[in-house]
Amino acid sequence: MSDDQEQVAADIAAVEQANTAFYEAMERGDLDTLSGLWLPGESLTISCVHPGWPVLSGRGEVLRSYALIMANTEYIQFFLTDVGVSMTGNTALVTCTENILSGGPAEDGGELGPLVGQLVVATNVFRRTEDGWKLWSHHGSPVLTESEDEDEDESPS
Repeated sequence: MSDDQEQVAADIAAVEQANTAFYEAMERGDLDTLSGLWLPGESLTISCVHPGWPVLSGRGEVLRSYALIMANTEYIQFFLTDVGVSMTGNTALVTCTENILSGGPAEDGGELGPLVGQLVVATNVFRRTEDGWKLWSHHGSPVLTESEDEDEDESPS
């Protein structure tokens, strides 16, 4: 393996680790760690689109959204599939499917609310910095599935 190939392989591994760290911080509800994974300052404005939300721009707005999500989510776990990494220069693009399992606030008996599964396709853009790969943009879009009701309403041909 040439030095260039070794560097590309090392960069891809580092980007994959940064991507994993992002989801692990979400699972733990660790806003401090999550904040450190995003590009610092405003030299390159960060952006985020959560499923069903408008575009959020700037560190303050993006990090407030994660604080809000963490404060209102009792349990969340991400199972990432279809992970792909593309790179050019100091920019890396990660695409993946987020298989999300989440639970709502505790009910009267103190038990975790019902668990809900959701599929989201995500694109995470990272930039190389002196402190490693940092998130520049996250965009999540729900995967729409056909409901059983729609199937029942169709008349036979």
